[in-house]
Amino acid sequence: MARDVEPDTRGGRQDAPQRRSNRLRPVHTLAVVAVGVVGVLIAFWVLSSIAGLIWGLVKVVVIVAVLAGLVWLLLGRRRRE
Repeated sequence: MARDVEPDTRGGRQDAPQRRSNRLRPVHTLAVVAVGVVGVLIAFWVLSSIAGLIWGLVKVVVIVAVLAGLVWLLLGRRRRE
């Protein structure tokens, strides 16, 4: 069923719908930039923390390997004598 549409009786012509701009307002642009800067800072902080933890683990593994190698060399010479 179709509905009948009645014309506007307030006078003359009907108002055209207002077009909304697709552009960002300056406040929105500033907010987007601020969120981007904060996001980059947090990403660098997290990545540097992860890299620091990995580097610390690598140093511990190298120290343990060097100590194990020294112990192996010293005990190996002792057994041969």
